[in-house]
Amino acid sequence: MNRFEALRIFCVAAESANFRAAATRMGVSPQVITRVMRELEAEFGEPLFHRSTRGVRLTHVGERLASKSAAAIAGIDEIFAHGAAHAPRELAGTVRIAAPTALGRRVITPGLAPLVASHPGLVVDLRLSEVLADVVDERIDIGVRIGPMRDSSHVARAVSGASLVIVGSPELVVRWGAPESQTALEKAPLTMLIDRNTGRPWPWLLNGAEPFVPSNPVFVTDDPEAECEAVLAGMGFGQLPGHLATPLLREKRLVPVLETLRPAAAVMYVYRPYRTPMPARVRVVFDSLCQLLDNCEEPLPAQARLHRRAALRHDPEKSEPEL
Repeated sequence: MNRFEALRIFCVAAESANFRAAATRMGVSPQVITRVMRELEAEFGEPLFHRSTRGVRLTHVGERLASKSAAAIAGIDEIFAHGAAHAPRELAGTVRIAAPTALGRRVITPGLAPLVASHPGLVVDLRLSEVLADVVDERIDIGVRIGPMRDSSHVARAVSGASLVIVGSPELVVRWGAPESQTALEKAPLTMLIDRNTGRPWPWLLNGAEPFVPSNPVFVTDDPEAECEAVLAGMGFGQLPGHLATPLLREKRLVPVLETLRPAAAVMYVYRPYRTPMPARVRVVFDSLCQLLDNCEEPLPAQARLHRRAALRHDPEKSEPEL
């Protein structure tokens, strides 16, 4: 037993008629009270109680120790009471989030607006980039990532499938025709996206075929939204992420082509560094992001659903499986 707990037991015993009464108040056996008092007396080298058949009474040394102990315990209790009174209720402070640019602008920013409005002390610091964030160096609290999580030090939750769709503008399809094979696609005007992490082009991914990089792109950029605008303007066909393409497909501003070559969906994750304790503000934003992005584009692939269920079964909080 630590010294602080021993002094707390001593204070209860000092206020009680005997050790049995102290044990009843503490919810322990009288033997525990007796043992702790003997250990304290050995520690101080002085008897703390006069013992008799009628009960116990503090010695002069015991009285002085009881007075000092009560003041010390009251001070420590006040510190923890102040923290407990403020931490759960106040979601004040900054939560820094790293996310892909288009997803952050079009989904995360408007989606978190109600949460920020309901907690005036909360500040969301959203950093948008296609470059993978270093959560330690950049002091990131929460990240959103499309693709496999390779850092086992992160707590990650799979929230949605993330598709790639080959699309073109209706005007381009009328002018050029819809490609009906990979060979025809590679000969058509295409856009190309540069991976900011490597400086190399992102290859087009195809179902049942080898990835390819456009040999003669009509438009090249390192910004997914700029590529989307180029496709909308009819410059060329593009392979766009679902969170950009899906709303435009619904509005008939883009049309899908070569659906048979559409690759399997990747997985979108919301993740955070494994830190304990986790501030309440980070927990609330983490859970809100997971709810916001849950199936925001399309259902999770079957394997990811099974993985998430298995992780949840082994997670005592049922809320943040590590994947």
